[in-house]
Amino acid sequence: MDPIVWTCGASSGARLTPDRRQFAVTVTGGPTTVIDVAGRRLLCDPTFDPPHDYGYLVKTEGPAVEIGVVGDVDAVLLSHDLHPDNFDESGREFALSAPIVLAPTTAATRLGPPVQGRGVWETWDLHGMTITAVPARHGPADGELNDEGFVNCEVTGFVIEAPGSPKTYVSGDNASLALVRDIYNRFGPMDCAVLFAGAASVPSKFDGRPLSLTSERAVAAAEILDAQHVIVAHQDGWRHFAQNAGDTRHAFAGAGWQTGCAPHLSVICAN
Repeated sequence: MDPIVWTCGASSGARLTPDRRQFAVTVTGGPTTVIDVAGRRLLCDPTFDPPHDYGYLVKTEGPAVEIGVVGDVDAVLLSHDLHPDNFDESGREFALSAPIVLAPTTAATRLGPPVQGRGVWETWDLHGMTITAVPARHGPADGELNDEGFVNCEVTGFVIEAPGSPKTYVSGDNASLALVRDIYNRFGPMDCAVLFAGAASVPSKFDGRPLSLTSERAVAAAEILDAQHVIVAHQDGWRHFAQNAGDTRHAFAGAGWQTGCAPHLSVICAN
């Protein structure tokens, strides 16, 4: 099959059930992504609140599925804990009741058990899977560092590997193509890449410059990774996104990619 990019709207997830598959990726709205690997279920960046004004960020659309549809998970992958568009109140309650939460080191310090933090390139061994924390920068390359030494806050991406399953990259809120190149140099081509895009922008931060991938930079990230399948998430449901799924489809189509709009996304990348 030719490389394809799937762009996911807030209505994704309608085909999700509690039953696990050998490999599947389902976006349920915003960044929240269910990844089944070798019959295990991972949940990335849980957000299940209804539309809500958090004061500096405004959620405009609720999730496509209820929490109960997700069912039990083996682990939650949390790219960062300080922003409600990646970790809202309902998502926090779900995550802290999970068997384990994989997260950046500072998030683990703040949240406590069952959160386990790892630094860049460190790994977790989980039910026969190896999950590696990979670098991410939540803002421009020249962005001012906070007191902990991070642009905006500490964010991690993930690379998921399991015997016989597609190698999968989850970007988290990363805006840096240089870091994507570092990830490619270490892991090689990706079978699947889940990219958070939307060109998130907050006027009070870095003069309103993008805090996450733009649609054009998502194309570049996919090409750097030599990815066979790309799922673009986190580009809808919040007021601070400058771009949406239509912009993503336009950018990828312009670069010669086959594109698919998957309102009920369940992408099976393994035979």
